[in-house]
Amino acid sequence: MTSTALRSRAWKLLELVTTPLLPSDYLDLVSPLRAGADLRGRIEAVHPETEDAATIVIRPGRGWRGHVAGQYIRIGVDVDGVRLWRAYSVTSPTSRTDGRITITVKAIPDGKVSNHLVRRVKPGTLVHLDQACGEFVLPKARPAKVLYLTAGSGITPAMGMLRDTEFADVVMVHSAPRKQDVIFRNDLHDLVADEKLRLVELHTDTDGMLDLARLDELVPDWAERETWACGPAGLLDAAEAHWAQHAKPESLHTERFRPSVVVAGEGGEVTFSTTGKTVAADGATPLLNVGEEAGVLMKSGCRMGICFGCVTPLKSGAVRDLRTGEITEGDKGVLIQTCVSAAAGPCDLER
Repeated sequence: MTSTALRSRAWKLLELVTTPLLPSDYLDLVSPLRAGADLRGRIEAVHPETEDAATIVIRPGRGWRGHVAGQYIRIGVDVDGVRLWRAYSVTSPTSRTDGRITITVKAIPDGKVSNHLVRRVKPGTLVHLDQACGEFVLPKARPAKVLYLTAGSGITPAMGMLRDTEFADVVMVHSAPRKQDVIFRNDLHDLVADEKLRLVELHTDTDGMLDLARLDELVPDWAERETWACGPAGLLDAAEAHWAQHAKPESLHTERFRPSVVVAGEGGEVTFSTTGKTVAADGATPLLNVGEEAGVLMKSGCRMGICFGCVTPLKSGAVRDLRTGEITEGDKGVLIQTCVSAAAGPCDLER
């Protein structure tokens, strides 16, 4: 008998002994980051950045394939007994030699995962991971002049790029309410001191919101620069309009953490038929959030309508696409994106 056949036979015997669990379930307890296991990571440290933001250091399992600067990862965290998935930009450089990666999280009001990661999670905690993804990255042909236009936590993917790739001519325009709210402020000013960055730091509590008409004053050659912008929807909408009017739109690259919600309507009663739960929902809250609030295990990904990781069958009823207002009616399990769809009357999801 070959060694492969012997191993297969031994594994089947183990399965009989460990039923109803599998041998891999016991291996997960002993070596959760091993090769071949579901991709997980172990949180090794939590470093405060501001009063409501922190950098999380994660040692990913052996199945981790690495990332490109600017990309994000989905992280699955158990909060009060429910596994919730969120996407966060990787803020560590690709050249980090110890195999660790970092994400930097800003706690948002009523944000279950963000507040848990910033204020409650402890080193040693195991989390679930997906491989890195996203197109908000630098091109292989490096531009001569770069502009990062960011606000709030929108600085996180840009910081991943700054740490990863040096440019001879790079400018960042960043907005935050106060100087103590600027994530990575010390790191940014270290780059300025080393003459690796020109920083325009704006504090909206005293300076007001950034008016893009001021770009001619703040960065006179902004139209000549390849630009990466990330931040609140209002900033990105204004940037896209400004570049379309004054420069080459293709030189502007944007990353949105949330979809642009342009249409809301009346909600309805939402039934999650697999779990037997029924809840009332308004016409503006994504069904993904509705399900999570009800304790339903919902598939999710980017939460922006891009990755299709949240696709779920709509068994009956109607939902509204929050981006376009388009109504989709349930018909033989038509698939919908729960992160950008809201109830448009009673509806039944196969979850």
